[in-house]
Amino acid sequence: MTATTGIETPLTRLVGVRHPLVQTGMGWVAGPRLVSAAANAGALGILASATMTVEQLRAAVREVKSRTDAPFGVNLRADAGDAVERVRLVVAEGVRVASFALAPSRELIARLKDAGVVVIPSVGARRHAEKVASWGADAVVVQGGEGGGHTGNVATTVLLPQVVDAVDIPVIAAGGFFDGRGLVAALAYGAAGVAMGTRFLLTSDSTVPPAVQARYLAAAAKDITVTTKVDGLPHRMLRSELVETLERSGRGTALLRAVRHAASFRKLSGLSWAQMVRDGLAMKHGKALSWSQVLLAANTPMLLKASMVEGRTDLGVMASGQVAGVIEDLPSCAELVDRIMAEARRTLAGLPPGAAG
Repeated sequence: MTATTGIETPLTRLVGVRHPLVQTGMGWVAGPRLVSAAANAGALGILASATMTVEQLRAAVREVKSRTDAPFGVNLRADAGDAVERVRLVVAEGVRVASFALAPSRELIARLKDAGVVVIPSVGARRHAEKVASWGADAVVVQGGEGGGHTGNVATTVLLPQVVDAVDIPVIAAGGFFDGRGLVAALAYGAAGVAMGTRFLLTSDSTVPPAVQARYLAAAAKDITVTTKVDGLPHRMLRSELVETLERSGRGTALLRAVRHAASFRKLSGLSWAQMVRDGLAMKHGKALSWSQVLLAANTPMLLKASMVEGRTDLGVMASGQVAGVIEDLPSCAELVDRIMAEARRTLAGLPPGAAG
């Protein structure tokens, strides 16, 4: 068999992709070019919509459809004020999968499933997986603490088997995956596939500026940190000038910096100050945040845009999984997927006799 033959799992059967690989919906990164390249390579590409207006999302979905006939998904914010409108768009445009960074309501899940859309929320705890499964989610992404962006403190190797044992829907493992050996390990734990963000960010199909990609490639494991100084929640990212400044800043300085960033995001997004504060408060998830953190939570997309779009490694947030410390190249999505699947097959073939059944 060749690498392109794939490995069939409940995930590949559920969404109709060739390989049990998911490219995650990273803000400012997972646009039409990356998503269509991942989809054409046989993975499930996920379009990030949180940084788009509804009309921008519609245009992006149509651009992906013009570039590929393969299934793809859209990542949605369940707590967005226009979530229902975005769900209607996903249904109307015939998108195969809707993923969520936060658990969607039972009503949103039902609306999507009634329209034939596969619903895949992301969770960071067993109880959250049990909840969305009981509400009808078709599969779930489980991200361990190694993952980039907002993350928990439980390692994937501890969290994944808990969730696999707790739910009867396909489980997709995220956090710490970048190669075929990791895919085989996840399958051995009972997962139906793996989701990768940083590994797809570091491809030649990614639109992330070269200077930013170079910063990721140069990073060692020690250069990847978890901080709560950006928005009050644990956030895994590359250590940068901004992170260093935020961690040194007192509350007054942090508030002034947050207001300045928020003003920039307000101009870009068209949101009112009241709307931004409401969005920031919605992201608290029960945490006690300072006003600077509430404002930063509301305009974190602007901090991501500074790096992922504008190439400002000094002013932007560079969310990163720990795997950035071991990634050394920028293959195309097609090359990456073929490499991962070929390595997975070699790994399976190299297991001791009887180990693979």
